[in-house]
Amino acid sequence: MNQAVTEDRRAKRESDKLAKRLRRQVGQAIEDFNMIEAGDRIMVALSGGKDSYAMLEILRSLQAAAPVDFELFAVNLDQKQPGFPEHVLPDYLRSIDMPFEILEQDTYSVVTRVIPEGKTYCSLCSRLRRGALYTYAAEQGFTKIALGHHMDDMVETLFLNLFHGGRMASMPPKLKSDKGDHVVIRPLAYCREKDLERFAADKAFPIIPCNLCGTQDNLQRVAIKHMLQQWDRLSPGRVETIFKAMGNIAPSQLADRDLFDFASLRIDGLETGEPSQHWLVGGSS
Repeated sequence: MNQAVTEDRRAKRESDKLAKRLRRQVGQAIEDFNMIEAGDRIMVALSGGKDSYAMLEILRSLQAAAPVDFELFAVNLDQKQPGFPEHVLPDYLRSIDMPFEILEQDTYSVVTRVIPEGKTYCSLCSRLRRGALYTYAAEQGFTKIALGHHMDDMVETLFLNLFHGGRMASMPPKLKSDKGDHVVIRPLAYCREKDLERFAADKAFPIIPCNLCGTQDNLQRVAIKHMLQQWDRLSPGRVETIFKAMGNIAPSQLADRDLFDFASLRIDGLETGEPSQHWLVGGSS
C-alpha cells in the first residue's frame, strides 16, 4: 500500500472521528437544555460562514436519526453588501435538498450611513439582522430559532461583558427573546471553533466571508479572541474550563445582592432588628 493511500485513509478516519465528536456535542447540548421538542419548527439562521453551515449539517444528521419529528428550515438574510455572491447559498441548499428562504433587506446602507468611518459595524449590523430574522420567524410561526454561536463565541462574550460592560453575562445556550415571542437555541454551545473550522474544511462548505466587518481589526472581540487563543496555546483546555465555570455559578461567592441575600447573613439563632444603615452613608448630622 503506497503512502498516499495510507495518508488518505488516516485523514478519513480523523474526519469521521471529528464529525462524530461534533454530533455528540451538539446532541448533548440539545439534551441538556431541552433545545428541540417534538413538533418544533426550527428556523436555522444561515449566514454562509463555517459555523452556520456546520450547524445545519449536524442538525440534519441528528434529524435523520431522531426519535421525535421536527422541522428544519434554512433562512439567510441578504443584507445587500456590494459583491455578495447571491447564488452561493441557494445553489448549495438546493444541492442538499434543503428547504430555504432568502430574505432581502438593505441593512448595509443603513449601517454604513449611521456608523462613522473607522467605527465598528457589528453591534448595529447584528441588531438589524436579528430584527429581520425575528420578524420572519414570527410571521412564519417557527417555534425555535437556531443560531450558530459556539463555545468560543460564548466565552468571548463573557469577557467582553466583563472587561467592557462591568457585568458577568454571556450568550446562553437557550433563551427567550425580550418580548417573549421567540426561543433562541445555540446547538453548537459545546463545540470549539477550531473543530468547526476543520469540519468545514472536510466538508468543503462554500464559505461566504463577511466583508462588511471582517476586516475591522480593531474590534474588541478580536482582541478578546487573540487573548483566549494565546491562553489556549499556553494552557490547553482553559477555554473549556472557563465555559464549565459559566454553568457552575456560586452566587454566595460573588457580590450580586439580587442573587444572594448578604444582608440577612448572621450567626444561627441570633435575632436582630432592622437597624437603619443611613449612618453609614449619610454623613454627620
